[in-house]
Amino acid sequence: MNKILKNQIEKIIDESTTKNVDVLIKLAHENGDLKRYVNISSEVISNRSANVSARNLIPPPKDILPADSSDKKKMRKLSTSRLSMTKTLHASYKYQFQEKQALKRKNQDSLKPLISSSIGKKLSKDMKGFWSSKSARMSMTKDDLYKIPKEVPNISSVYPNRLIKMPPVTKSNSLPAIVEDNKGYTWGLAKTGALATWGVFEAKGDGVKVAVLDTGVDPEHPDLVSKISDFAEFDKNGFTIKQGINAAYDSGEHGTHCAGTIAGGNASGRWIGMAPGAKIMAGLVLKKGIGYDAQILAGMEWAIDNGADVISMSLGGLQLGPIVLDIYTEQILTARQLGIPVVISVGNEGSQTSGSPGNNFFALTVGATNHDDNVAGFSGGRTQLIEHSDFIDPLYLPFSYSKPEISAPGVDIFSCVPGGKHEAWNGTSMAAPHVAGAIALLLSKEGQVQNLSGLQRVELINSLILGTVKDLGEAGQDHRYGIGRLDVLRAVGFAQELGYW
Repeated sequence: MNKILKNQIEKIIDESTTKNVDVLIKLAHENGDLKRYVNISSEVISNRSANVSARNLIPPPKDILPADSSDKKKMRKLSTSRLSMTKTLHASYKYQFQEKQALKRKNQDSLKPLISSSIGKKLSKDMKGFWSSKSARMSMTKDDLYKIPKEVPNISSVYPNRLIKMPPVTKSNSLPAIVEDNKGYTWGLAKTGALATWGVFEAKGDGVKVAVLDTGVDPEHPDLVSKISDFAEFDKNGFTIKQGINAAYDSGEHGTHCAGTIAGGNASGRWIGMAPGAKIMAGLVLKKGIGYDAQILAGMEWAIDNGADVISMSLGGLQLGPIVLDIYTEQILTARQLGIPVVISVGNEGSQTSGSPGNNFFALTVGATNHDDNVAGFSGGRTQLIEHSDFIDPLYLPFSYSKPEISAPGVDIFSCVPGGKHEAWNGTSMAAPHVAGAIALLLSKEGQVQNLSGLQRVELINSLILGTVKDLGEAGQDHRYGIGRLDVLRAVGFAQELGYW
């Protein structure tokens, strides 16, 4: 047992007040090619802190990209580019056509030593494995926890199955006149350019599936009728309780509000959804606003398995310190390898705080702004630090990076709530759905963005979304605005001009 793993186990045992401990066992990551991609991404993100212009993140024109990695001349040109996004595009070429079933089989094989161990067999009825993160949730005695690394040598880390909450949100008692003046649409749709994108590019998110992992959804709300394509509910151990559209419900209000901002209609007389042509896959992972890591992992795996194009999560466990662990890294990377961007709110506890998993290196993390383009006081953000990682080369450790990457409307956001009602809410929970909806607009045409796959598709989406923001605050990326505030009209415009649309 290595020192890091030993310290993790001893900390869990020392802090537990119960006989059994509820833990997530993570198996080692062994993909050398992907590690190369991660290391290049690490280098690029480290250098991004010195970048003062968002436009440097825009991808190169489509016609200079190679069709595949066999075009040595164009690949060489990409590899020597000084533009950061071009370098990560180059590194992503080996993952253009990642086959999900092959990746799933490979990761499931990594779990076999754990499943077949004597402790694994003893706990098999209660154990829940996650192929997409090469991990398993297990409840075991402290003695078994201390013994299991000797039986299963490919265990890389052990984490407690933490409590994850919906970030605190507030309801607006009164709206500023400038917000009320948007009679036929919300101010967020106007400010981000979504309305203009519908008209100029005839893009409304048709054919795109956005997985909203939250408190559930009200499928009968007039703004969401016929827009829920799938539903599943998960318990604290990661097991599926209910599944299917007929089982859909909202255990609170939060999930319905977020879904409305992504794909809602105009039942109130006011358009509320960024991409009203998109479909919602609703995963209930926060029962009445409270859940656990295993529920989030289960919801993400369900979204990956069932064809989500984007994953949106307005949730997180508060992190006061900068240290980020690898609990979600493998699963977010799995989603990215299959072409699925993961959008997460940064948290609502204010400056120099963040939420997990939104503080993860590979998440597209979102802060909140108001109608005047000022950052909300509650919006989180900070410098994060990775001390130990299964993925990042020790050469780059300790590794620091900044969150969030982007900001979006999150104050006085009018959307739907269960029972056919509408309310205006405040939170980074309201900001993340604006970004997820913007990505749905970018994917709503059968162009090169939609037709690309794997890491290459995610890199292109991220570069178009981040490179076209309205740059606010300090020059470059900062802890408040990220790189800048979302502008989807500009993102789609650049996608068309560069040949991706």
